[in-house]
Amino acid sequence: MNLNIALLAGDGIGPEVIDQAVKVCDAIAKRYNHQIEWNPALTGAAAIDAVGEPYPDSTHTICMAADAVLFGAIGHPRFDNDPSAKIRPEQGLLKMRQKLGLFANVRPTFTFPSLLEKSPLKRERIEGTDLVFIRELTGGIYFGERGRKDNGNTAFDTCTYTREEIIRLAKMGFELAQKRSKKLCCVDKANVLESSRLWRETVQKMEKDYPDVEVSYEFVDAVAMRLVQWPNSYDVLITENLFGDILTDEASVISGSMGLMPSASIGVETSLFEPIHGSFPQATGLDIANPLATVLSAAMMFEMAFDLQEEGSTIRNAVQKSLDDGVVTEDLADGGKAYKTSQVGDYLAKLISENTI
Repeated sequence: MNLNIALLAGDGIGPEVIDQAVKVCDAIAKRYNHQIEWNPALTGAAAIDAVGEPYPDSTHTICMAADAVLFGAIGHPRFDNDPSAKIRPEQGLLKMRQKLGLFANVRPTFTFPSLLEKSPLKRERIEGTDLVFIRELTGGIYFGERGRKDNGNTAFDTCTYTREEIIRLAKMGFELAQKRSKKLCCVDKANVLESSRLWRETVQKMEKDYPDVEVSYEFVDAVAMRLVQWPNSYDVLITENLFGDILTDEASVISGSMGLMPSASIGVETSLFEPIHGSFPQATGLDIANPLATVLSAAMMFEMAFDLQEEGSTIRNAVQKSLDDGVVTEDLADGGKAYKTSQVGDYLAKLISENTI
């Protein structure tokens, strides 16, 4: 198969972890007789420095022509520390989501047997956790009307949703639940917010079309609590943009490291695959960043964008073996030998190339 992939390394450790994912993908392509055309493009602070925009038209053109987008990270401290900056790297991410129609963020949270003790939660609470959040990504408070009034002393941000946006997102949730444990949780704040009442009302009306799925409705604050008490009680959860942003970051620490969790953003035009961690500027250029989340994002790309399930499974098996063998970066070394980012990438590619997994 011919695979056309846009490669957006971004900022900070983005280029380093993306390089390891490319090694792994190239090894998969060779093993399974695929041809990958990589098309690099600028985004984030790197794009601002080069052309003055965080998501330039040239990058959008490359993404639109691609079958999938593999993305690293966005962000730089010089923008974080300058409240007056009119152009920021993160604006590129929002613009990209909007222009590519990336309406659904798929964020799995799962545990690795060899890393259960690294979680801040007790083993008995997290063992067996395997859940997926589907977060609406192009609506809600991040994209609603906002501003200041009363001479700048009052600020407002508006959360707006249409029924069509909710249906589109919920449909993905129902369909994913049918492929898994047939449990779906709709997360809202329907006791207070009108937008949440529309979410709940819309999902309730869809239940009849998916009679095999057991649907529950929980308030966002209750889910925030239960995620650290009984995360393994959840399977598929759907929610709006802001709630999803917060809850998925909370869920990400269950595994023991943010450097382990992948994600996908499903779009109207194409889909994007990225690690959930940020640009980690303190580690830039040190060859110490954990590349596994980016590598696992590549596994999701093979599975979801190209329906190449065996290829995705092979990548996951390689990651599991690297953890079992202790070939990990310093965040997971736990006093043992810490491998460099590039060494972990080389090890994974070698496992795949030699057909040892």
